[in-house]
Amino acid sequence: MQMNALPLVESLFLVLELAQREFLIFSAVFLLTGAVNELVIDAIWAVQRIYRHCVYHRLHPPPLAYQLTPSEEDGLLAVFVPAWHEAAVIGAMLQNCTRAWQGSHCQYRIYVGCYPNDAKTAAAVINAAAFDQHMRLVLVGHDGPTSKADCLNRLWQALLLDEIKCGKKAKAIILHDAEDSVHADELHVFNCLIAKGRAVQLPVIPVRTARSRWVSGHYCDEFAEAHGKNMVVREAIGAPLPLAGVACAIERNLLGRLATINNGQPFDSHSLTEDYELGISIGAVGGRTHMARIIGRDGRLVATRACFPDTLTTSVRQKARWLTGIALAGWDRLGWRGNFTQKWMLLQDRKSIFGMIVLAVAYLSILLTAMLQLADALGIFQPTAFPPLLISLLWLNLALLTWRLAVRASFVAAIYGPSEALLSIPRSIISNIIAMMAARRACVKYIKYCFGAPLTWDKTMHHDIPDAVAQRG
Repeated sequence: MQMNALPLVESLFLVLELAQREFLIFSAVFLLTGAVNELVIDAIWAVQRIYRHCVYHRLHPPPLAYQLTPSEEDGLLAVFVPAWHEAAVIGAMLQNCTRAWQGSHCQYRIYVGCYPNDAKTAAAVINAAAFDQHMRLVLVGHDGPTSKADCLNRLWQALLLDEIKCGKKAKAIILHDAEDSVHADELHVFNCLIAKGRAVQLPVIPVRTARSRWVSGHYCDEFAEAHGKNMVVREAIGAPLPLAGVACAIERNLLGRLATINNGQPFDSHSLTEDYELGISIGAVGGRTHMARIIGRDGRLVATRACFPDTLTTSVRQKARWLTGIALAGWDRLGWRGNFTQKWMLLQDRKSIFGMIVLAVAYLSILLTAMLQLADALGIFQPTAFPPLLISLLWLNLALLTWRLAVRASFVAAIYGPSEALLSIPRSIISNIIAMMAARRACVKYIKYCFGAPLTWDKTMHHDIPDAVAQRG
């Protein structure tokens, strides 16, 4: 029995070794390809940064928020806030807007969209708006939940009716979510910059909850790099910027043009990521989105702060919706428009599903390597040495991974400080795990859609707002 068992065990480990080598080669090659792609983006960001610091800003110092010159055209800034089951946060969010914008000289009105079958959210809005003429509750004409875009279209119709009543068009539409914490200088920045590119995106800064250092915290790492580097590079090379769905403003006539193209609805109610598609559509009709990174009167970046999902389940659900809407359904809906740089950025957005496959294979190869090394230590099986070329490839990938983690940590440090920057390194593993789980969920959902199942909106529930988190912290 033992004589027969030994060849069987050896055969099993030979198969594992073969799988390990194939997985290592596959993942190492594609990880290197992705790393080189990221290096190019890093280089573009660095060149742009050096040029602006050493050349452009010597002649034109970067203005602070209060130094921006308002455009000659005046008008209403309409803030759209869609809400479904947001009673826990919407009242505090609206009160924060009132406090933050109290000294603003800009005209604004907040349109909050609620559903007839969500009485608690509507009541919270009514209470917040009781003594504030800047707020307006707008009921969607049917029960919820529907997509966020469907609610936004109802708010658009409410704005059109108000324009008819007062005989004057609004200047811009600003998008926010029910859990956002706005900056005091936001309206002023939008009012001054909206004519520059006809769309403006402010940075989004996730606020980590105390009970979720890892899941909630990984959003801090991703947004710090995305809005500090990737969006800046997109603007620099002339590619359309996908909007974040919050802290963004669109010039009213531009949004009206998109509404005319889409049968009176500027937001596509069938889209899972209407904000992303809106940014691409703005570029398609000749608009240009400006990524505004400006220091406010308080010395902080003018940005929107928000709390993101802080449990594994809710984070996976949210990211699965993003992946489905951008990498899968977005491919069908938007195709491959534009010039080389635009298509390159679309590839950046859509490679995530394949990237998660590569990542899963890489982790599996690490597991197989550990098993083979354990077998070697126990004297059960002696693996053959790696070829020199594979060893060189692995060392190169390790060096590029170290660079990648250092780059992300530097962007995290710029916003959150050195402690969070150090945490971003182990949090990259959490980020990868969530991304792989979300990719699996997104693929299953999309395959069902291909066989006739509808793509349904997966609502992200909100329980915290940044102000409350700061007080507890």
